[in-house]
Formats: sequence, structure tokens, C-alpha cells
Amino acid sequence: MISYADYSRETAADIARLRQRIEKSGMPPKRTDYNLLVGTWNIRAFSTVYQQWTENPRSPKRNLRAMASIAEIIRRFDVVAIQEVKRDTSGLRLLVDQFLGPQWAVIISDVSAGTGGNTERLGFVYDTRRVQPSGLAGEIVLPPIEAGVPTEQFVRTPYIVGFKAAKERFALLTAHIKYGNMPEERLPELQRLANYVATEIRDRLTEEAEERNLMVLGDFNIDKREDNPLFQAFVSTGLVVPEGLRELKTTYGTEAKYYDQIAWFMGAFDLMSEDRAGVIDFAGA
Repeated sequence: MISYADYSRETAADIARLRQRIEKSGMPPKRTDYNLLVGTWNIRAFSTVYQQWTENPRSPKRNLRAMASIAEIIRRFDVVAIQEVKRDTSGLRLLVDQFLGPQWAVIISDVSAGTGGNTERLGFVYDTRRVQPSGLAGEIVLPPIEAGVPTEQFVRTPYIVGFKAAKERFALLTAHIKYGNMPEERLPELQRLANYVATEIRDRLTEEAEERNLMVLGDFNIDKREDNPLFQAFVSTGLVVPEGLRELKTTYGTEAKYYDQIAWFMGAFDLMSEDRAGVIDFAGA
């Protein structure tokens, strides 16, 4: 396992600056029996890693120095949904096994095949001291509109996993909506996802349901909010983005976007939210 003592001098300086950014973000510390910290992160093309602390003139560009920063952020959470894990999961395994350590674990989906699937997986990295899988796990497949008529499926299949923390149980559904050439190309998938979670999950909840608390999170490629058609499609069936998240923008790129979302159905969510949320801006840290 890679420890802080193994970090290069430059990496140690990175981590010091990153910790200042995390403190500045107002992120609360983990407190047993008090809070549960959930995050979502699109780690772009998360695949192989250059096994050195120095830069690689070729490919892959992501090295151990970058992995140290990724681990520093993730270990502040209890469970993190990760998008863009590639077919080769060696980078993800390195993160969990060598940087986070034996008290962390990962659950990942199969590869989304096909032209638009980009050989991507979806997954969850979680702190086993704080949460455990409940036994529920599955990929979202849309039912046919009518008998014998197939339904267009998601380009990258959404993934749902159940967890339990102390006496609480909840399910996290993560998705990565296709980007497309134009924003309107994202609309059908957003509508299908909103309809699915409302009719196939929320409306079928009973006292005997496997998981009653559903949270939808991931990269939905929504560039604007409020009257934006993409955002309206996302919330059209009752999903609510909590107040603390509504004005938070993604940290990627120069222009502010709202690609990453966390939402749930208020009337069907028993967990108490403190309405505290934030974005960790690690660019240049």
C-alpha cells in the first residue's frame, strides 16, 4: 500500500494545498452516527495509470501524483459515485487497493458496449467502516413501450446499488447522460431517466420495498438550470435538487456548468438532509 511517507515532495505539496481547498469548501468531517457524506465525480477516462510520480511524455497521462489527489478527495466521503471508469479498471483498483486501503471497497457495473457507450462503466467507491452494500445492485433496463416493441435504451446503462449505514438503508442510482453533438440530443435520455425513476422505482415503493430512499446522482450533462429544457426534463417527474446544490457549478473548464447533479423525491425520502453541499475546486491545487 502507498502511504503519505511514499509521496514525492511535489505530491506532498499538492496534498497540502488540496487540504486547504477542502477546508475552504466547508466540507464537514465524517461523524459516526451523525452524518453520511455522499459525492459524485466524473473522473475523465479513468483507466490505466502511469506508475511513476513524474509526468509521462506519452500515454497514460494520469500518474501516481494525480492519483494521490484523487484519493485525498475521495477519502473525505463515505461513498462516491464515479463515472467514466473504462474497460480497463487497473486505475480504479490502484486507487482502492494502494491509496485508499483495506477499509475501502468498490462496486462497478459491466462495460456499456455499442458506439456511444465509450467502453465506460459506472461505479461506487465506499468506506466500509461507514457503509456496507445492502445486497441490491443492478443495471437499469427500460421496459418495452408495448409488447414486442423494443425501447431505445441508455447509451451508458445507469447503475443502482443499495447501501446500509447503521439503521438506515438507501439506494444510489448513478448515470452518465450522453453528451451528443447538440444539447437537444441529451433530452431523450434525461426524459427516459426521469420517467423511469418515477414510475418504476418511486411509484412502486411499498413498506416491503428493498430500498425506500433513492438518490439519483451523476453526470447529466446539464449546462444550465431553471428554465433550461435539459434541467426541466430532469426534474419533470418530481426529482428535486436540494437547495444547497442548486447554485453549485462544476469545476471543469472555464465556463460554469451544472453537469453534475444529486437529486431525490422529497415525499419518498426518509433520510434527513442538512442541506449542506459543496464543490471541491481542485484545479491548480
